[in-house]
Amino acid sequence: MNFLTEILSPERTVCQVPGISKKRLFETIARIISDDQPGLVYEEIFSLLIAREKLGSTGLGHGIAVPHCRVDDCPQPLGTLISLEQAIDFDAPDDQPVDLLFALLVPGEAHQQHLDILANVARLFSQASFCEKLRAAGDNRGLFEIATGQD
Repeated sequence: MNFLTEILSPERTVCQVPGISKKRLFETIARIISDDQPGLVYEEIFSLLIAREKLGSTGLGHGIAVPHCRVDDCPQPLGTLISLEQAIDFDAPDDQPVDLLFALLVPGEAHQQHLDILANVARLFSQASFCEKLRAAGDNRGLFEIATGQD
């Protein structure tokens, strides 16, 4: 079983979001998470994602980005998967625009768990065939099922 089944939900999986700026994308991510998790505050998620991004781009290359942060009120690791209609500039190391994002929030004290999940996400999203399937998804449910290995 794919480890994403533990941290991703259909409610936090959104296919073909309109191509927008990085800032607007972080607003979208914060809205998706705060709507799904009432104990998490939109403004805090947004500001923590922005603060982390200011430390350096979370773009991995090959059209993939993994924005992430630790949130004190986060009850357990939470993932949000988004595919974009049009790729956007993300200051990735290969200068390629990003069209697949996996945002990760972890509890504030979960330092090693944060690193372990990030490593697993990076490993999974480095598989070209996996990313091709995600990019071919036509709707939210299909994107979720591909990501979690239910396709």
